[in-house]
Amino acid sequence: MPSTRSSARSTTADDSAKSEKYDGFTEEERDAMKERATELKATARRGSRSAKPDGETEVRAKIAEMPDADRVLAERLHEIVAANAPELAPKLWYGMPAYARAGEVVCFFQSAQKFKSRYATLGFSDLARLDDGTMWATSYALTELTAADEARIAELVAKAAAAG
Repeated sequence: MPSTRSSARSTTADDSAKSEKYDGFTEEERDAMKERATELKATARRGSRSAKPDGETEVRAKIAEMPDADRVLAERLHEIVAANAPELAPKLWYGMPAYARAGEVVCFFQSAQKFKSRYATLGFSDLARLDDGTMWATSYALTELTAADEARIAELVAKAAAAG
């Protein structure tokens, strides 16, 4: 029969347990997951209805909400994707702008502010097939965009869009 006595813990152990930081998801990560769940629920509610969401409008609205530094980067990336990969459809993904082929995300933007990071990120899924030998980058840190950066991004986005 199990004992009904509680185990005695030292006050020091209790204090250190309280001061330890939880090693799970951050508040920002939980918020992103909630946004993704909302996106999936909205898609499920639409179901077979012919009216599809206007990804362009949703993405532009999300970009407009961003702080200036992130907004400038996201707006320019949006223009680059539209010009170099018009077959990729804009959509929201974890509350961030993303671009998809047949509903599957190929590339995405993650604002620095969203995750309290030092830089924004342009990322590519495995569907982008940016393979280059046995090792290649799938995400890029962005602090600003030079003409050379924009040209490189245009190349990557065009390659990602063509890899279908």
